[in-house]
Amino acid sequence: MGTGAITEYIDLAQLTLYAFWLFFFGLVGYLHRENKREGYPLLDSHNENYRGGDLFGMPEEKTYTLPHGQGTRTAPKEDPPSYELKAEQPVPAPGFPLEPTGNPMLDGVGPAAWAIRPEAPDLNHDHGTPRIIPMRIAEDWSVESRDPDPRGRPVFGVDGEQGGTVTDLWIDLSEPCVRYLEIAAGERRVMIPMTFARIKSNGDVIAKSVCGAHFADAPSTANPDFVTLQEEDKIGAYYGGGYLYALPERTEPVL
Repeated sequence: MGTGAITEYIDLAQLTLYAFWLFFFGLVGYLHRENKREGYPLLDSHNENYRGGDLFGMPEEKTYTLPHGQGTRTAPKEDPPSYELKAEQPVPAPGFPLEPTGNPMLDGVGPAAWAIRPEAPDLNHDHGTPRIIPMRIAEDWSVESRDPDPRGRPVFGVDGEQGGTVTDLWIDLSEPCVRYLEIAAGERRVMIPMTFARIKSNGDVIAKSVCGAHFADAPSTANPDFVTLQEEDKIGAYYGGGYLYALPERTEPVL
């Protein structure tokens, strides 16, 4: 028998290969279980008693301590009750698309869907203060003279109609950039993510995902000086949903 041989049919290299296969299979199973700490167990819209599982099962519960006195979170756990789904299936079959029954941009349907998140702001890691705040309370922040300043300028929708006027910029203190524009839409103060806005050289703002009239119904913030994680999800969902629901023709086939 050659070097490393244990018997005529088994040698050390072969055992090492088998050990690697076992380790790799165990690693895949462990990572697959750990990946299910959010969004699980799966639910079936046609069977409320169904709790989805698979070969590897669910991971054991772990409790995480959040920084800056935000308490603890345990995962995995049963998700909180979801918001009322204002949509229905024309054909009651699993996987059949949903049709909105109300205002899909506000009701959280399709691309306008939002997740249930904490009603608390995202915090800076160093100081535990709100990470995204308006420029009016952010010291030492300003708009460079070479860049167009949209404050005081009109905001137009994809239909060319004015929906409001920009009153302030909301900045991200952790990643120096503008995250939101604050807009006066009639008597309401609403927000639009910077990623959905285009600022022209004269400072005018164009939002192609919604019409001018839609700004009056856009989500806003309960506190004028910070935005919560839940509010961020709803604001982004509203304008994202506009790419499908803002105009009737957008929901029709291209061809």
